Amino acid sequence: MSQPNFAYSAPDAPESEGLPLALSVFADRAHVRAEMRGDAELAGFRVAAAGDVASLLDDSIRPLGEVVLVDCPEVDGARLAALARLDMRVAHSGAQLVVSTSLDALDDVFGCLDQSAPQILIAPSRADRVIALGRVLARAPGVRLRELAEEDRLTLLRLSEQVAQLAQRLGGLDGSAPADGGAFSFESPRPAFAARLADGGDRLISPARAALPDAQLVRQIIRQRQARARFFDGELFADPAWDMLLDLTAARAEHIRVSVTSLCIASGVPPTTALRWIGQMTDAGLFQRMEDRSDRRRAFITLSDTAADAMARYFAQVGAAAPQLV
Repeated sequence: MSQPNFAYSAPDAPESEGLPLALSVFADRAHVRAEMRGDAELAGFRVAAAGDVASLLDDSIRPLGEVVLVDCPEVDGARLAALARLDMRVAHSGAQLVVSTSLDALDDVFGCLDQSAPQILIAPSRADRVIALGRVLARAPGVRLRELAEEDRLTLLRLSEQVAQLAQRLGGLDGSAPADGGAFSFESPRPAFAARLADGGDRLISPARAALPDAQLVRQIIRQRQARARFFDGELFADPAWDMLLDLTAARAEHIRVSVTSLCIASGVPPTTALRWIGQMTDAGLFQRMEDRSDRRRAFITLSDTAADAMARYFAQVGAAAPQLV
């Protein structure tokens, strides 16, 4: 895959407003910091600050710029404290944060970043980082992408479109139209309580909810889906959104918690891709982030109540055919 090139411009803006976006780079490994800096400059950013991860605890590093790139493959108390501090600063400033880490450190890093809505990359290639910068540019107000490899543009668009379609399908399982409110809105198609007349009275009665499917049944379907990889290329059947929905449905029925690392593995796609899906599914209202009360550095992912209700209704609808689903 060829490395994508990004450039941006602010159309119809005065020359003074067309300056490059300011970006900061923080990494303990000097060669990675230099690589990240070089890629950012090639993408059209202006590097305003650079340093190691511990320097993020120094509030005198101002301003951070509109974008902050961090590489943190290993964690300890000091690094986690630096990330938590950065998370607050980025959230308050409105900057965009891109953090690369390792699968081993993912749960700790994810748990520290609960306010800034970061992009998290797992052992990324240079192309992965540049694609992340392209997503930053796509979000920047008054900025448009001038050049982006067609394959990468389609990948980013497809992710957004597929999540939107999934939210609409789940929202419409009972025949209702999806709730209006944006491409990724996902709200319960039914009110939490329905007013009904009962015995001539006017008591509010909770509408009947479909029960979650048996966890063993869902695990059986997951195993059947995974078995295909023994005979075909796994990417041929990649469907991370549905695989994660199945895993979280089984976990909810089993009353167990699912870490972000475990969910990435269940998705069947590379961790960085899985994290993009988790972010989109959370924005869509399908997933929720749950903090670990015993360890604030950890967080778990669960189905939202409306997504759980939709999955229950789906399995109720397919009924006896469920074991044959793959």
